[in-house]
Amino acid sequence: MSNSKNRAESGKSQWEYNGQKRPKFAIKPKEGQESVWDYPRPPKIDSDDREILVIFANKIIARSTKAIRILETASPPTFYIPPSDINMKYLKKTTGESKCEWKGEAIYWDIVVENEKVERGAWSYPKPFQDFYKIRSYLSFYPAKMDCYVNGEHVKPQPGGFYGGWITKEIVGPVKGESDETYL
Repeated sequence: MSNSKNRAESGKSQWEYNGQKRPKFAIKPKEGQESVWDYPRPPKIDSDDREILVIFANKIIARSTKAIRILETASPPTFYIPPSDINMKYLKKTTGESKCEWKGEAIYWDIVVENEKVERGAWSYPKPFQDFYKIRSYLSFYPAKMDCYVNGEHVKPQPGGFYGGWITKEIVGPVKGESDETYL
């Protein structure tokens, strides 16, 4: 069995919910909505051609119609944007890293516009695990630290500080990071 399959099996066994059956406490989605409890564990990659916009200090940091969403049980989608659609002059690689059991080792980026700075406002996976190779070097941004939009809709950040999910009107939960996580 491959390493990614071992991680997937290990991760599945630690969660009661994995997208196979929506729990009773989950909000039932209406037409045009998605329940985070229908997303799979391990997560899946989903291409998204809607306009994604990231703004900080009145500057467009990123604009794309070639984003990739990562969909994972209990979490709102995380949008990854190709570097060709990012104004990289505003990003500076910073120290520190973290590890994701599914994607691999992440590195972090500060966003700097003139005298304004967001520390660790973005992250990327320069060498993701094979199952997530499509997001290699794509960047994701924390909507709690800057203004992020999906097709003109201002994104609400996923609660919890560390999480990078993007909540739009199409997403229903409850989502990971909210005050009561007894369901995880």
